[in-house]
Amino acid sequence: MLGWLFVSPSERRLLGASSRRAPTPWVIAIMSFTIMLIAATGLALANTASVLSNAIEARFALEVPGGGAKLDQLASMVRSSPGVTTVEPVSENDMRRTLERWLGSAASSQDLPVPALINFDARTGVDTNSIEARARTIEPGARIVSHRDSVAPLLRSLALLQVVAFGLVLLLSAAAAAAVVLAARGALDTHRFTIEVMHGIGATDLQVTHLFQRKIAIDALIGSLAGGALAAIVLLLLAGGAAFAGELTGGATLGVWDFLILALLPLALTALATWVARMAVLRALREAL
Repeated sequence: MLGWLFVSPSERRLLGASSRRAPTPWVIAIMSFTIMLIAATGLALANTASVLSNAIEARFALEVPGGGAKLDQLASMVRSSPGVTTVEPVSENDMRRTLERWLGSAASSQDLPVPALINFDARTGVDTNSIEARARTIEPGARIVSHRDSVAPLLRSLALLQVVAFGLVLLLSAAAAAAVVLAARGALDTHRFTIEVMHGIGATDLQVTHLFQRKIAIDALIGSLAGGALAAIVLLLLAGGAAFAGELTGGATLGVWDFLILALLPLALTALATWVARMAVLRALREAL
């Protein structure tokens, strides 16, 4: 099945030596480099979304307006509620100190209403409406907010960015395939006389196709590996920033499976280019008959 990869030296000379000045390896290298960077971005976004979603899946906040004078009582009530695993009260003063990072001294103004919070984790299926009703008997203005609902727009944006990244990978792969088709047709025009002589001495379309298929496969392999290696260097140079981002997102960086997928992309691009070249050459030869 892969006999076309191991042609004889005499058959190799029919199309001449592969020139490094040929555009095909350079085009494939650029495509491979870009595809790997975009794919790495998409995978990192997917990991970030997954970690964030898991972290806030059962995370809630009880908002207590009016300064939270009964914060301790409310915290005890939430802590004793069925299904609640952890409780973390955040007083109004703590909230204002946090806001000072962005608002400065305005965060201390009494004209700015700042609620106290009680962050808590709950098991799946917990009745938050019941907890909210009990909280309102203590503090009428209290209400429960789901962290997942609060960050839902962010999760949707991350999902959209993943779709965009996947779409760009497909578009760039299609562009690489189109470039291979043009290269194959150009090679056929360049060696048209050689092909006619081969047909004249009894060579089949499949034998001729094998020669072009091998030439383009080698160019595609060289280009995709070169682009992939350059992309790997760029990703390694960005590793420090990725590690910092991982700390912010709970460790959501590229994992072992992600690196395996990225490592296979140049080979997948080579396989695509080889298959496209084969189909293009066979079709062009059959149309010429």
